[in-house]
Amino acid sequence: MKATSGSLGLTVGGGCAAKFPAKRLEELLKGFVPVEAEDLLVGLAPADDAAVYRLDDSRAIVFTIDFFPPMVDDPEAFGAIAATNALNDVFAMGASPLLALSVAAFPEDISDDTVATVFAAADAKVREAGGILAGGHTIRDEQAKYGLAVVGTAPPEAIWRKSSAAAGDVLLLTKPLGTGIVLAAANRNTIDSRFRDGAVEQMTELNARAAEILRPRGPSAATDVTGFGLFGHTMEMAERSQVKIVLDAEALPPMPGALEAASAGIRTGGDALNRELVAGRVDTEGLDERIDIIGHDPQTAGGLLVAVAPDRVAVLEATFASEGLFLACVGRVEDGSGVVVR
Repeated sequence: MKATSGSLGLTVGGGCAAKFPAKRLEELLKGFVPVEAEDLLVGLAPADDAAVYRLDDSRAIVFTIDFFPPMVDDPEAFGAIAATNALNDVFAMGASPLLALSVAAFPEDISDDTVATVFAAADAKVREAGGILAGGHTIRDEQAKYGLAVVGTAPPEAIWRKSSAAAGDVLLLTKPLGTGIVLAAANRNTIDSRFRDGAVEQMTELNARAAEILRPRGPSAATDVTGFGLFGHTMEMAERSQVKIVLDAEALPPMPGALEAASAGIRTGGDALNRELVAGRVDTEGLDERIDIIGHDPQTAGGLLVAVAPDRVAVLEATFASEGLFLACVGRVEDGSGVVVR
């Protein structure tokens, strides 16, 4: 995405790395008891990428919200990334976006043109996803923040969950890894700035087409890889599905610039929080340090992580390849518990 003339002037290394610490969130939600409702198909027991409520036998609504501070200074890129990230939670549930509302906070002294550029970029992404940006809410704040509340729809029986992976499944990933450390390294001039452009391009790629290809092949389980990193989101899938997941270290795909950033020891603020989250729950003993960094790196608008039956992998690989879309086979699901990276 080309840079615009406006500037946020407030890049703080945000994106999904700004998420509330997952371990602390787990503790807080233990004391929260949601209202029981027969038609609440997905809520907090267990939590997933979005809430799902059944309207009738053929329709369910999928509802999510996601927003964060900027990780890039260009307002067009920021608006597009924030919108893509929020919309991708709907795709991760197997649904299609219908309606979105902006959730925005900006300093009073920021220019109208800059704010308008953020809104316009988000609107373009919502339209690309097949939805409508119908309004929202904006407040004054010293730190810029932007995102979307999104409503999508799907048949109740077609909802994807992260809690239904089965032994024998193959684990697929639809985007390479490393957006957090690549942006951090490029901003510090540790790696070539052209890698930043690649990261922005990847973060503005909707998971729409990937989900469309996967939908008729019926994934056993799905999630998207965002702020908790690959290892954190894989751990969620394994624990909620009550299975063991084995990740193939050599198959984990770094995006351009990620290995260079990892070799330079670059880590984002979310790295330590992600390590705290998975400590004792993900076995990375003997893992190459660079892959270890990439696996813990918080991703923004990352790819879909899906568990599929092995007899469907060849067709999926061929279909993704024919459309020029990325797809990597990164592991397998076994009986047992935990996550092992070897």
